[in-house]
Amino acid sequence: MFKKVLVANRGEIAIRVIRALRELEISSAAIYSEADRSSRHVRQADEAHLIGPPAPGESYLKIDAIVDHAKKIGAEAIHPGYGFLAENAGFARACEDAGVVFIGPSSRTIALVGDKMEARKTMVAAGIPVVPGGDRPLSDDDEIQAEAERIGFPVMLKAAAGGGGKGMRAIFSKDELAAAARAARSEAGSAFADDRIYLEKLIEKPRHVEFQIIADSHGNVVHLGERECSIQRRHQKLVEESPSTALTKSLRAKMGEAAVKAAKASGYVNAGTIEFLLDANREFYFLEVNARLQVEHPVTELVTGIDLVREQLRVAAGEELSFRQLDVFHRGSAIECRICAEDPENNFFPSTGLIERMREPAGPGVRVESGIHAGFDVPIYYDPLVSKLLAWAPTRDQAIERMRRALSEYNIEGIKTTIPFHKAVMESEAFRSGDFDTSYVDEVFFPTYTGRTLPLPEVAAVAAALVRDAEREEAQPLAVGAGAGTSRGGWRQPPERRTWGGWQLHLK
Repeated sequence: MFKKVLVANRGEIAIRVIRALRELEISSAAIYSEADRSSRHVRQADEAHLIGPPAPGESYLKIDAIVDHAKKIGAEAIHPGYGFLAENAGFARACEDAGVVFIGPSSRTIALVGDKMEARKTMVAAGIPVVPGGDRPLSDDDEIQAEAERIGFPVMLKAAAGGGGKGMRAIFSKDELAAAARAARSEAGSAFADDRIYLEKLIEKPRHVEFQIIADSHGNVVHLGERECSIQRRHQKLVEESPSTALTKSLRAKMGEAAVKAAKASGYVNAGTIEFLLDANREFYFLEVNARLQVEHPVTELVTGIDLVREQLRVAAGEELSFRQLDVFHRGSAIECRICAEDPENNFFPSTGLIERMREPAGPGVRVESGIHAGFDVPIYYDPLVSKLLAWAPTRDQAIERMRRALSEYNIEGIKTTIPFHKAVMESEAFRSGDFDTSYVDEVFFPTYTGRTLPLPEVAAVAAALVRDAEREEAQPLAVGAGAGTSRGGWRQPPERRTWGGWQLHLK
């Protein structure tokens, strides 16, 4: 086993890896940018090293600087966490060339599964069902239109070189194609430095179900069951759970077998995720491979009792997995809510600033993985995920109730977070029934959440307060970009349409 590992990430995932290293008595080295001097991961590691300025391109994405630093401090391996360089084949290759172990799949595997079209070809060859579509990049409008008509509308434009919703556009008619293709190319080029796009048939209102796999270098490949990830916004997951309410025992077995086959076909070693779309007829299609540890990996840990980060480290050190497929048992139900520094009442707009006060939930079956603390200034440079809240219970209904209780205890003051959103989801009949799909946020959540009405006794008091605010604003000149009751840029919300604590009123 390793003596020292450098953790090339920040926030809650860096802390998660550091904790696993400490249990294995492996020395941990953190890196941090100037914006993260006071971060929790910096204080929790055995040693921490400044890597550069706040901008990711000058710190957490500097491949040469990170690899050189690992060699300088005597780290034998690098754990990339997720995000940043976790799925960067160039980073994995730089580690391999420098003689530093990359805790993840090989650079060859990352390159293979990271290219969506090559991944599709690999899965087709392995006999795994894929969404109908093309397997080549499309270069001009005429070619795109011909391919769309061959597949049949509606179609989905996708970036060839990456995921996370970047470069994706749903197209319902040929009139939308040209503008959507330009936008998709631009977004893909900015996100992945590769503007290639391709077309697939659009699976409307699917369930998004992923299978956790882990493989060692001795030929052992195991899946640890599924996670339901259909509660998402702009293709970004918000709530994950296991088991999925959409799967029968036989369908679960069939998808698990396909996940293992996909891992073997791509020569996969270490932890990863095989993602599928499930249509209304319960037919499943390969979507992509996430060649890294997932944000939602603790959901699987709670229902299986298997420490995925510990197994990652064992596999990277050349050891065999500590279990086989027959050893994997699932117990109870687990739910994860991603707590992001975003305002759900303002279309999930990012919210940065100083965390003034904070209280984390606790109690039976509750797990919090957090990268923040009271007094921490949430920077503008990074992903808005600040913590993850998980609840486990013997049944799904009990897990939902436990999550509701934990969310009511979670208090973060000074910034907006997605906690109110998650409270509303847990109270939603669609979610509680298990009958939902990827359209949930846009078609179920927003129409009910923004249309809520206050009990009558409270309406008069709130309306009076809003009127007083409006009168006060009218009496004072508006300073652009400053002042109470304004947003950045000097825009003032019209007095006839105000929100108060998440409740919307229409004043006449």
